[in-house]
Amino acid sequence: MKFLTALTLWIATAAAFGQVNTSYYVSPGGNDANPGTQNAPWKTIQHAADTARAGSTVLVRGGTYEELVRVHVSGNASDGFITFRSYPGETAVLDASRFTPSGREGILTIHNQSYVRFAEFEIRNFRTADRHLSPLGISVTGAGSHLELLHNNVHHIEQTFEGRDAPGRGGNGFGIAVYGTDAKTPITDLLIEGNEVHHLKTGSSESLVVNGNVTNFRITHNVVHDNNNIGIDVIGFERTAPDPAVDQARDGVVRGNLVYNITSRGNPAYGMDQSSDGIYVDGGTRILIEQNIIHNVDFGIELASEHKGRSTSYITARNNLIYRCHTAGVSIGGYDPERGHTEHSAVLNNTLYQNDTSNTGSGEFQMQWNMADNIFANNLVYAGPRCLLSLTKTKFDKDHPPALLDHNLYFCDKGAQASTWTGASESVTGFDRYVSGTGNDAHSRFLDPHLVDPTADNFHLQPGSPAIAAGAVQDWPVGDLDLDGMPRVHAGKLDIGCYQTK
Repeated sequence: MKFLTALTLWIATAAAFGQVNTSYYVSPGGNDANPGTQNAPWKTIQHAADTARAGSTVLVRGGTYEELVRVHVSGNASDGFITFRSYPGETAVLDASRFTPSGREGILTIHNQSYVRFAEFEIRNFRTADRHLSPLGISVTGAGSHLELLHNNVHHIEQTFEGRDAPGRGGNGFGIAVYGTDAKTPITDLLIEGNEVHHLKTGSSESLVVNGNVTNFRITHNVVHDNNNIGIDVIGFERTAPDPAVDQARDGVVRGNLVYNITSRGNPAYGMDQSSDGIYVDGGTRILIEQNIIHNVDFGIELASEHKGRSTSYITARNNLIYRCHTAGVSIGGYDPERGHTEHSAVLNNTLYQNDTSNTGSGEFQMQWNMADNIFANNLVYAGPRCLLSLTKTKFDKDHPPALLDHNLYFCDKGAQASTWTGASESVTGFDRYVSGTGNDAHSRFLDPHLVDPTADNFHLQPGSPAIAAGAVQDWPVGDLDLDGMPRVHAGKLDIGCYQTK
């Protein structure tokens, strides 16, 4: 409904400015020799993708189209978008069952085009077991601006190469992948909204990813689930763009997404490792991650870098709900001692509930290596049966801490004295001992947050919760809205965790 309203407004705006608003039609019973009218439609989406012009809308009637579509046309700023969408009330299906990818290939490919909108399609069934081939549901590459992928259903894209003899070296498959590969011109003004991306086998790759020279993007209100590697990824420094200065996805927003049932366990590229993420920033910069719900994945949110001398930086992760993940709820820091940094990043007002369900020892909040000027504050952290709150892999320096931890509310059912805080050299048991020994969390407390009903996945605060009005505003970017879309600060008070009470 929101998309239809936005489309209606766009049409009205286009008419007001004199933009052409031609409609073309595609139908399984059509003919590409037709004029593309409603009564005489084209037969293939590819013909429309070769023919449509700026300001036009291509309405595709319901049915199955066995095509690999490559968009060869662009809209422009004066005439407007070229919009491809399913006919209202019907679903057009792009099905690649009878195709094998030729190298790296998408069911839908947009390369070096601008002002293109693709909405409300089902895109499915592209498979290979050849490690050297990469199937994609939607592939956007090169350069371009004003690209929108809206409310599509992408599923069963499968890379099934059996790489068990070389873990981490599997083939690559993607649901939606945007790769800025041009050194001079980015992919910019990108909107990926309302898509469902599910039941993928991605090998060593990701379900939904922006990589390389991509800027000013929004990844919002998507549902990503039941895939065997990373859910949403923002990547830099993989030599996607030939100029290292711009080879970094940046200045983007990841908001309002639902990510669940993501694990690399059983993925042939990773064996039994549980190392995939719900939302991952690997080398991106200036990214806002907010109002997402993430559960039953490996890592909930990870802010790391896999590349030596390169940083994930200036990330804000706030007002997210992260629960029952297999490993850590939130992880920051370089990938290992010799690779990557995490700097100038803030993890604020999130709710973490009983993560590390596989007892990996990573706890609720994990700090890895090579960190500086990071913040973990105003978070509600409710640990699982082991009562492991945090893991720090690097040596903690009180004078130069890798992160400032404070104004958090911690709890586990065993109580404060049983709480565990694991450091690089030793573990500390007991909340008071942890605070005095590290200097962390001087204003934090260890109390039952009185959640409404976590067994029913209701993590709101009951009246009288010690999290209410206990958050610190400081100069931290806590945001305007909580996870429910309510004002984040009420009557001058800020609650701890992802929800704000009235």
